[in-house]
Amino acid sequence: MTTLTTWPLARVLRDRAAGLYLCAVVVSGFGTSALWLASGVWVKDLTGSDGLAALCMLALWLPTLAGPLLGTVADRVRRIPLLIGTHVFLGVLLVALVGVTAPGDLWLLYAVLCVYGAAGVVHDAAESALVASAVPRSLLGDFNGLRTTATEGVKLLAPLAGAGLYTAWGGVGVALLDAATFLLAAGLYALVRRREDRPAPAGGGHRRGAAEGVRHLWAHPALRPLVLAGGTTMLCAGLNGAMVHAVVEGLGRSPAYAGVLYAVQGAGSVAVGLFSGAALRHWGGRRFAAYGIAVLALAVALRAVPSEAVALGCSAAIGAGLPAVLIAALTAVQRETPGPLLGRATATAHALVYAPNVAGLAAGAVLVELVGHRPVLAALGVALLGTAVASVQRPVRARRTASRSPSDANPA
Repeated sequence: MTTLTTWPLARVLRDRAAGLYLCAVVVSGFGTSALWLASGVWVKDLTGSDGLAALCMLALWLPTLAGPLLGTVADRVRRIPLLIGTHVFLGVLLVALVGVTAPGDLWLLYAVLCVYGAAGVVHDAAESALVASAVPRSLLGDFNGLRTTATEGVKLLAPLAGAGLYTAWGGVGVALLDAATFLLAAGLYALVRRREDRPAPAGGGHRRGAAEGVRHLWAHPALRPLVLAGGTTMLCAGLNGAMVHAVVEGLGRSPAYAGVLYAVQGAGSVAVGLFSGAALRHWGGRRFAAYGIAVLALAVALRAVPSEAVALGCSAAIGAGLPAVLIAALTAVQRETPGPLLGRATATAHALVYAPNVAGLAAGAVLVELVGHRPVLAALGVALLGTAVASVQRPVRARRTASRSPSDANPA
């Protein structure tokens, strides 16, 4: 497995554009991960409420509901200038958080996080389309795995650094760090030398354009089952994510200990990202996704055990299991979607996968207050295991569908 994995990854890393994309991911991801942790701790310290702390994640994920519309932006303008402008805008926006000093200022924090999430939807759509045009089709799984390793790998350092910075300077210090990383990432995107043709003029308006992405995903026999499995998994992941501060409290730790759990989760994601390309080639998209969901199911259920050692092990397993379905789905979308439609298709897929996460975070913020975290985590383990079993069975149904529709693309 090591030889099969190392050679394709080396080919990806030798590409200048791919290297710059990955560097930008690491830089901006460092600041994002730090703010992700600090925002919840910030609210917890100001209000003492686990539910209000969980709403930070809800604000970040809420814009995914508008993903099909936001994704049209990535198909209507040149994508490199769009990425540069998005990063500069976010760097300036985050400075507004210097005004959050009391519970009455939380509306500003939630508003900034919501805009932050919307810009992230546009960014991901544009970046996915650029990668699909720059990286050979056979190496897309390796690139996406490496991207996951880069994105999640920063959780080894960023949450701990964010927690330390938060302790010393408060949430404002973390927000300014994030702003600086966005400006640096914008500079990295500016170094990419890639000629982009002017996109075709929009026809039929944004609604019609967004609908094209939805139709493409729903009609495709390989993409639909992966997107549905991803959405179900992320619904459960949202509920699980809303429990993290309660899990930490159950261990008798301070809220900042959530940074340790996120760091361990990042280590698990680093590992799975490195071999995901080889796993996709060996198992195929749906089996790789199903195995990851099964690992996630076990880890989430065991998280209910009030043991620090178990909590750390479960965080590592969550980090290893959750990215599998996300990598499989994104790679399939990039492989099976025409370039002019890729921004909308990517944003639509992200909406269908991550919008349930919003619902899970919202429900989790209520359930953690009403029934506690342990019953919820046990129920989530059962639900995720059922999703894994259903995912293993779907290739048979997809092949039957494909046999009735010879013009459809091959399964991922």
